[in-house]
Amino acid sequence: MTIKDKILEKLIKNKGKPVSGEQLASELSVSRTAIWKHIKVLKDEGYMIDSSTNIGYSLNETPDTLTPGELKAGLKTKIIGKDIKYFKETESTNIIAREIAASVGEGTIVIAESQTAGRGRMGRKWISPVGGIWLSIILKPRIEPVYAPRITLLAGVSVAKTMNSFGLSAKIKWPNDILINAKKVCGILTEIGAEVDIIDYLVVGIGIDANVDTGTFPEEFRDNSTSLENEMGHKINRVEFVQKLLEEFEALYIKFQKDGFPQILEEWRNMSATIGQWVKITAQARTIYGEAIGVDNEGALIVETGEGHLEKIVAGNCEHMRRT
Repeated sequence: MTIKDKILEKLIKNKGKPVSGEQLASELSVSRTAIWKHIKVLKDEGYMIDSSTNIGYSLNETPDTLTPGELKAGLKTKIIGKDIKYFKETESTNIIAREIAASVGEGTIVIAESQTAGRGRMGRKWISPVGGIWLSIILKPRIEPVYAPRITLLAGVSVAKTMNSFGLSAKIKWPNDILINAKKVCGILTEIGAEVDIIDYLVVGIGIDANVDTGTFPEEFRDNSTSLENEMGHKINRVEFVQKLLEEFEALYIKFQKDGFPQILEEWRNMSATIGQWVKITAQARTIYGEAIGVDNEGALIVETGEGHLEKIVAGNCEHMRRT
């Protein structure tokens, strides 16, 4: 963390109460003038900070930003979010995460206020305006590449559980979309760097329409999209949401490493919006119609076709259909 982030973290933990500039300077081993300069920068960024001679600095109000200082104040994780790379705007957090994955520790987060070239699965465009939550988590699990889809399902469970903890009813559409009232509110894109038999790194990109107006989306996305703000009837505290999400993700990731995948898969099945649905699957230049009857231990979708055949779908585009 930078000196500025450490000052902000201290102010957030003591929100509404004065923090001595002399104490900050002593704890951070910098001059009081340096503290004052960082406080000025924070004020310029929108933090409402009162300064009183001989009393100190008091944080009264914070802007709606996902800066490292904001996120780390009160974050209860040991791995996920230990290091946070923050951008006001970037092309794609997944692109940056892939570029730095080899040189940073596991659990590093890349997060941005907006993206100019967000991507979904199969190269689809992902609209990423200010007010959303756009982040990528760098993981380094010692597993074979064939098991990477398990991490995608794990991520889906962590996002859905986080949304549910805020009073929403979130469901998971195979393999990586989160739905509320049958409308998409989140997408997950997992990318890996691997050798033949082992994963070097894995990047989990999570894009959530939090405090965004989906009515401004292009027409092809508008009807099937929603946002947390729309579903709750008010803006959500994005910092609290991301903190809860990282904590849920870490708890499941630790469980995955310790106990394997069965419990997480069972949670996924219980929150599935796809199992029991009539679906259209487009995969590898072929189309499959049938009923989604389950997900196997590797995260593959099992579809029973109209002819009674069972198809195992490892990757593809899934559409929920009405029975005819």
